[in-house]
Amino acid sequence: MFIRNERSLKEFIQSYPIVSGLVIIHLFLWLIINFLRLPIGIDLYQWGVGHNFLTHTGDYWRLLTSIFLHGDLMHALFNSFALVLFGPALEQMLGKVKFIIAYFAAGLAGNIATYAFDPTAYYVHLGASGAIFGLFGIYVFMVGIRKHLIDQANSQIVMTILIIGLVMTFLRSNINVTAHIFGFFGGFIIGPFVLNNVRPYSPWRNRRRYRDDDSIQFDPNRWKKRRISSKLKKNVFWIILGILVVLGLLSRF
Repeated sequence: MFIRNERSLKEFIQSYPIVSGLVIIHLFLWLIINFLRLPIGIDLYQWGVGHNFLTHTGDYWRLLTSIFLHGDLMHALFNSFALVLFGPALEQMLGKVKFIIAYFAAGLAGNIATYAFDPTAYYVHLGASGAIFGLFGIYVFMVGIRKHLIDQANSQIVMTILIIGLVMTFLRSNINVTAHIFGFFGGFIIGPFVLNNVRPYSPWRNRRRYRDDDSIQFDPNRWKKRRISSKLKKNVFWIILGILVVLGLLSRF
């Protein structure tokens, strides 16, 4: 579920347009706001960032728009990487519409909880972390309730990465703990609704097996690729863990 089998970036975008679009938005907004510091970017940030006091005065759209914004490059990269890693399987299983609903419902749950329970009226928050923790909530629902949708190896990966994420949530500074926790619960609660009548993830479902002229494709290196893929699958946990740890450490600087 978490090893990408797509042959190119184009194939990934075609297979998972929602995940791809969200990542592009993350990086584009970071570029015009934080790197280029364009006037339109600054205006978008001031208009869209989560701000409890301004939300209280009627800017309720900030509960949604803040999901798209990020503070620094590592923040944007970390969330984008997590979305690329854990989003595609759910986008395929749920379909585009239910994936969008689940993603933003979890993000809204985290931001609404931040607005309702954070005592600081002028608290400012931003980022897609609450929505991403919502994806973990859906996965955990699968692990506990819909076991036929996820195998044991991927269940172990999900639970291990979730524990690491929760530990980092409480150990690192400047983290919106409320959004993480309630985003996760939002995903878990919506899980039974969006997972109704879905099929398990298949890495081959989006793969085009035939050329445009309907002739069968022959790949002389297919056995070599299968051996490489098998080795990657065996080490997927350590690969994911290593990348997350590196990104987490870099985000402290």
